[in-house]
Amino acid sequence: MSAQRPQPRPGVLAIKAYVPGKSDAPGAAKVFKLSSNETPLGASEKAIAAYQTAGTHLQDYPDGAATALREAIGEAFGLDPARIVCGAGSDDLLNLLARAYLADGDEAVHTTHGFLVYPIATLGTGAKPVVAAEKEFTADVDTILKAVTPKTKVVFLANPNNPTGTYVPFDEVRRLHRALPPHVLLVLDAAYAEYVQRNDYESGIELVATSENVVMIRTFSKIYGLAALRLGWLYGPAHVVDALNRIRGPFNVNTPAIVAGIEAIRDTVHVERARQHNAKWLPWLTAEIGKLGLKVTPSVANFVLIHFPTTPGKTAKEADAFLTKRGLVLRQVGAYHLPDALRMSVGSEEANRLVVASLAEFLGQKA
Repeated sequence: MSAQRPQPRPGVLAIKAYVPGKSDAPGAAKVFKLSSNETPLGASEKAIAAYQTAGTHLQDYPDGAATALREAIGEAFGLDPARIVCGAGSDDLLNLLARAYLADGDEAVHTTHGFLVYPIATLGTGAKPVVAAEKEFTADVDTILKAVTPKTKVVFLANPNNPTGTYVPFDEVRRLHRALPPHVLLVLDAAYAEYVQRNDYESGIELVATSENVVMIRTFSKIYGLAALRLGWLYGPAHVVDALNRIRGPFNVNTPAIVAGIEAIRDTVHVERARQHNAKWLPWLTAEIGKLGLKVTPSVANFVLIHFPTTPGKTAKEADAFLTKRGLVLRQVGAYHLPDALRMSVGSEEANRLVVASLAEFLGQKA
C-alpha cells in the first residue's frame, strides 16, 4: 500500500467487517426475519408511545448523562446509577472498553464462537485477539485461563453465548475471576440474560458489585425489543465507569432511546410475556428440529443453533437457500467458525411451525 496517503493504524485492516443477519427474501410473499435474535413480540406499547412523544422535541440535545435512564435501570436491578454507563447498543460499550483498556501489543481473550465484535474491538486498538477453544460449543474456564499471558488485559465472556446459546454456570465464572490477575478486566456480556431460566446462572451483578476488575454489559435490543434505537448499558466499578465517561461521546445515547428505554424496563408485564413466549417455543423448536435428525445445540437464549450434515443436498448453505425462498430468513454463521450450522431466532408461532415444516420438506421428510 502506498505510503503517499493516510494509513490506518496497525490492526484495522486485519478486521473482517461485521455483517448483520440478512433481512430480505426476494420473491417471497411473506418474510419472517429470524436472523438477528429480535423478539417476535416487538417493543412495549408504553416504550413506543414514549418514543413517539420524543419526536416532538428533536431540536433539543439529549441528557448527555442519560440520568433518568440510569436511574430507571438502577431501580429495576437494585444498582447504584452512578456505576452505570449507557451506550448506543452493547457494541458501543464493548468498543469503549477496548479503547480504554487495550493498547498496541496487548492481548484480549475471547472464545472460539464468541461474539464477532470482540476481535473487531480488539484489533481496532492495535491489540491482539487470542482465541480460547470451546468444549461442546461452550466456553471452558480452564482453556480461557491457559490463554492468559502477561500481555492479557481483557477477557471477553458472552454468557449466554451468541451464536451457540450455551452458558457457563456462575460457579465457573467465579472460578475464572479468582484465577485472573487483578489487572485483567473480565467483561461479562449478558445480552441474553433475561431469557435464562437456570438455577446455576447469574448475569454478574453481584460479582461486579464486589470486584474491581469485572464489568457486566446488557442490552435493550433483545427482550425489550428496542434494537432499532441502539441502546445498551454497563454496570462496573466506579473507576471503570470514570474511565469510560471520559472517552465516550458526550451525547452517545439519543433522547428517543432514553425515554423508550425507561418505559421498556418498567413494563415488566411486557417483558414477562416475551420471556414466557420464549420459554414455550425454545424447547419446542429444539425437540421438533431434533426429530428431523438435525442436531440442535442446547440453548438458554432466544435462538437455536442447528447443525447440518455435509452431505450434498443437505448442507447448511443449501438449507438456507431453501428456507429463504419460502420467506424464512435464518443466519449463516460461517464467520463464527460454524460453516455447517444455521442460527434461528425464536419467532412467532407461525414462523416457528413454518421453519420446522420447511426443514422437513428440505430433508425429504414429513413434519
